[in-house]
Amino acid sequence: MRSVAQWCVGHRFLVLAVWLMALAGAVVAGSATGSSYANGTKLSGTPSAAAASLLQQAVPGQSGDTEQIVFQVKSGTVRDPAVRTDVTGMLGKVSHLPGVSDVTSPYGPAGAEQISADRTVAFATVNFDKDANSIPQDEATRFVDTARAPDSARLQVDVVGDVAAATNPSSSSSTLIGVVAALVVLLLFFGTVLPALLPLLSAAVGLITGLQIVNMLSNSITMASFTSQLCILIGLGVGIDYALFVLTRTRTGLRRGLSVQEAVTTAVGTAGRAVLFAGVTVCIALLGILSVGVSELSGAAIGAAITVVFAVLAALTLLPALAGLMGTRLLTRRQRRAVARGETDYDEASRGWTRWGRLVQRRALVLGVAALGVMLALGAPFLSMRQGSADYSVDPTSTTTTTYRGYEMLVHGFGPGFSGPLQLVAPLNGPGDQAAFRNVVDAAGHAPDVVTAVGPQVFPAAPGHPAVALAKVYPAGSPQDPSTTHLITNLRDTVIPGALHGSHLHVLVGGQTALGIDLADQLSGKLPLFVGMVVALSFVLLLIVFRSLAIPVTAAVMNLLSAGTAFGVMTAVFQFGWFKSLVGVTNTGPVSPYLPILMFAVLFGLTTDYQVFLVSRIQEEWLERRDNAAAVRIGMATTGRIITAAAAIMTVVFFAFTFTTDRTIKMIGLGMAVAVATDALVVRTVLVPAVMYALDRTNWRLPRALDRVLPRLDLEGGDHDAAQQIPADELTGTETPSRA
Repeated sequence: MRSVAQWCVGHRFLVLAVWLMALAGAVVAGSATGSSYANGTKLSGTPSAAAASLLQQAVPGQSGDTEQIVFQVKSGTVRDPAVRTDVTGMLGKVSHLPGVSDVTSPYGPAGAEQISADRTVAFATVNFDKDANSIPQDEATRFVDTARAPDSARLQVDVVGDVAAATNPSSSSSTLIGVVAALVVLLLFFGTVLPALLPLLSAAVGLITGLQIVNMLSNSITMASFTSQLCILIGLGVGIDYALFVLTRTRTGLRRGLSVQEAVTTAVGTAGRAVLFAGVTVCIALLGILSVGVSELSGAAIGAAITVVFAVLAALTLLPALAGLMGTRLLTRRQRRAVARGETDYDEASRGWTRWGRLVQRRALVLGVAALGVMLALGAPFLSMRQGSADYSVDPTSTTTTTYRGYEMLVHGFGPGFSGPLQLVAPLNGPGDQAAFRNVVDAAGHAPDVVTAVGPQVFPAAPGHPAVALAKVYPAGSPQDPSTTHLITNLRDTVIPGALHGSHLHVLVGGQTALGIDLADQLSGKLPLFVGMVVALSFVLLLIVFRSLAIPVTAAVMNLLSAGTAFGVMTAVFQFGWFKSLVGVTNTGPVSPYLPILMFAVLFGLTTDYQVFLVSRIQEEWLERRDNAAAVRIGMATTGRIITAAAAIMTVVFFAFTFTTDRTIKMIGLGMAVAVATDALVVRTVLVPAVMYALDRTNWRLPRALDRVLPRLDLEGGDHDAAQQIPADELTGTETPSRA
């Protein structure tokens, strides 16, 4: 690491040129290829996925995305000749758009159920021959514009569906708000402009380069629609923080009288090692998502990991080059004058944090219990989290959001369930199968929580597949309502088997609503295994770094508490509606099934970062003094200010993304802001020190047999031997002499 830093400082102009060429090349290539993010979800191994696959084989026109064009008259009825003429003409144009396979008009015999009882609201169903993921943005915009062409003062027309949702306007101010807020924190921390700008510049170059590569990869790897915003959110936060840690160590070296090259080299050789380890930890946690097996989520994880890699590279190469260019101007004028006078006895320890460390030492039990109570209280709502796909009622209520307006019209005219009909799909292999399927449709139409069932349609057999029967079931509840989840379970487990009366017909319940519910069930079932895998991996990494059993166990528990607070606050705001107006939430709904796994991976990596930065400094003092209390106190005093500043930057950057209109990103921003803030202010400054004070020398004990087989890794790159821990055959074993 030191040699890399020395080379970057010595060849700073070359390093800058390489980064600028990489940035320019990525931007040009990214502009040429564009991006293609997924607007929907692909799933396998579930009944809804099997239904979609069956339709794809037999009736491709019915297997793609389904949109609803909803219209409502301000006066009269939808059967008025003028209204009928306008709508019929519009539907004719829609039917000739690329990708549209079928349009069911409310004025035809197949659409008899698509006009409300009071005849003021109606909807047409538009089937695409491909899913929403495969429909380009320009085609989606053209479809919505064509559908809404008759919209006027007397006739309101809007569109409901995943394709329409992709055209809803999104806020682009979150990034700017986050950057400005981070700059304010950096100015307060450094007290001067130049060093405050360097972390932002380093993070921006790394982020833009990485993001362009992610955009290009989205054309060949399936990535969720929120991937680019997720990359910006994570890349901006970690990029600034990693650069901050290296730059702070550089300024410390300069204040101690080191030359610019020596200061930068020492900073990268110490803080840079911790940054590298932190970045690797975050990437490993993110890439662990690939084991879940959901392509959109895996793609988002790959994109976020690429962004983190570029943030680390920028902090370890670009920032040293920039620091070499700036030289002593990284210090304030007062600091430069002090160094010129020979005042180089600079103490990193903060008096305020020293006093706080002593207070925690004296009141470890009381403060520790209080801090634990705060974390548990914030995380308690997580126990009631309900995962699922939110419906269009949670979309922004602005006048430019077509899906929300269309959903409201459907609710007014028909009921909330009409925005997400279920599909009954079955292969017809025998002479009695059609009659058996009709029995199923009739039974489903009379099931609890069902408004009506429409169908069946029978599609003839063709080479390679049998005939297929299709019917629609309209629930009474909205797609996100718990009653709809219960309905799907009831149909699959009770209604359909009861209606078949021993028939061998295999009837599947599908549709986008069922797909979302199946996705939530699949991901929630894999969450415990994923959490266990990430915790175990981080335990092993920290065991190698700190050569202690107590420290990795403490870190795992604390990180779980921090993640729990994120999920708890997220559930309270977005599902329960507590304080929802503070982050611009209008309507509540379930938590996206993507988020617990995705956020846990990111948060576990980030909170492990803070544990590494804090405890590695404490370990350094322990190896020198062999006094646990003094080591914890000095470690807090020297890292408290920078960890708090780093956490403040991440918090304001993450919270800035609650101003976006994307509900998923809004949830991630709030949850991660809360987790980072509580982790820095409660966990790392109270709980971790309190536990380390209480454990005393047990913090540094390691079974002798384990000590011999573990590889050695020195994060700080110093002269201390990491084997200077207290090896023992048991945690309560006899201390062995340290090695000089």
